[in-house]
Amino acid sequence: MAQQKMLKFVNVARDMPPKRDAQGRRADYDEIYQQFAAEKVAEQASRCSQCGVPFCQSHCPLHNNIPDWLKMVAEGRLREAYDLSQMTNTFPEICGRICPQDRLCEGNCVIEQSGHGTVTIGAVEKYITDRAWQEGWVLPGKPAVERGETVGIIGAGPAGLAAADRLRRAGVQVTVYDRYDRAGGLLTYGIPGFKLEKDVVMRRNDQLKQAGVEFKLNTNIGTDISFADLRARHDAILIGTGVYKSRDLGGPGAGLNGIVRAIDYLTASNRLNFGDKVPEIESGALDAKGKKVVVIGGGDTAMDCVRTAIRQGATSVKCLYRRDRANMPGSVRETQNAEEEGVEFVWLSAPKGFTGERDVSGVMVQKMQLGAADATGRQTPEEIPGAEYVEAADLVIKALGFSPEELPSLWNTPELEVTSWGTIKADFKTQETVLPGVFAAGDIVRGASLVVWAIRDGRDAADSILSYLDAQKTVAAE
Repeated sequence: MAQQKMLKFVNVARDMPPKRDAQGRRADYDEIYQQFAAEKVAEQASRCSQCGVPFCQSHCPLHNNIPDWLKMVAEGRLREAYDLSQMTNTFPEICGRICPQDRLCEGNCVIEQSGHGTVTIGAVEKYITDRAWQEGWVLPGKPAVERGETVGIIGAGPAGLAAADRLRRAGVQVTVYDRYDRAGGLLTYGIPGFKLEKDVVMRRNDQLKQAGVEFKLNTNIGTDISFADLRARHDAILIGTGVYKSRDLGGPGAGLNGIVRAIDYLTASNRLNFGDKVPEIESGALDAKGKKVVVIGGGDTAMDCVRTAIRQGATSVKCLYRRDRANMPGSVRETQNAEEEGVEFVWLSAPKGFTGERDVSGVMVQKMQLGAADATGRQTPEEIPGAEYVEAADLVIKALGFSPEELPSLWNTPELEVTSWGTIKADFKTQETVLPGVFAAGDIVRGASLVVWAIRDGRDAADSILSYLDAQKTVAAE
């Protein structure tokens, strides 16, 4: 009788790939987790309980068929595991690296609920696709039959690229427009290399080019080309610009030098690591070297900023967050990694203003306490009267989240409807806007969210665009 390959969670403990020591990883931007060995990845995959109702799958935005490809990995069927994985996920090796698995698939693993420790789903997903690239299994999505229709995609982030891949595989002629000089959006310029090494993103961009996707970079819609011209040029349009407008802080001293936006800080660091000349780092404006750094915010962007500041050589790095550790929106794993690298978290602390003459010298901090729960169930931070102090700072980074740019004004298209939050109003099922043939996907519709949701939205929008193009062809034939 063949040996049972699965359900080994009782005898096999949860394990993660080896993590580089904190002191060593402070000195570079390489990914901090090493790769599983083949035997170890099979062992960890074998811990899956193959439960009848796979909560890991239902809590994954892409509904990846996780139990089946875990079983394939445990049985050594890696090619089949990759084929199954990429059927639902355009970029599985990226999700394996940056998804907050502790809040999604792993956080809802059945054996985790029973006290045995979750299956390390993200690490196995990363291994499958990295191995697929090594073996040459990842091929450009060239279609069997070409179609004559063209689709213009605005934004080369995860939503736009996922849609481009799906449309191109269906034979549609795809052109992607983006304001930056490299495709990838926040995957390229917003997420540091220690979480997502940039060659991982660049090889996906190259694969899309090989498949026939055309990229028009350094292109601003509304200035380099009008939105009206874009609509006239293509049979359908997908808006996937993401949300890049940083939420701001007021208060005394808010305009002092040395108070910067997280997106500017992270983009400068990533550009430098690409080998670009970055004047803002050369001048010291976006360089933390030798400085006392304070990051304001508690999400994943704040985690990226504090860990980047450590690598730039800051003398101290502190993160201010107005709630406590248990209520922090950022990844638990990332918080732990930051603490290991020397970041100090100052919980229940909110900024009230800034000190300094011309350059910032400190953050005026108000200590907080958690009061009654709000409508979402989270406890509301309340000020503690008289509990104020100044936190010394030479560089303050605002990581307070992002909101949409005013696209109807920027693109001179007032008829493009937006919600009260400024996101584009699109049909819940089809993702089509009020403008015929114009669709929207990703953060520009749902607000700042996760990469995996952007991929899901991009794939769904591509399917809706294909249905729209087919319908238009039918009408034209009648």
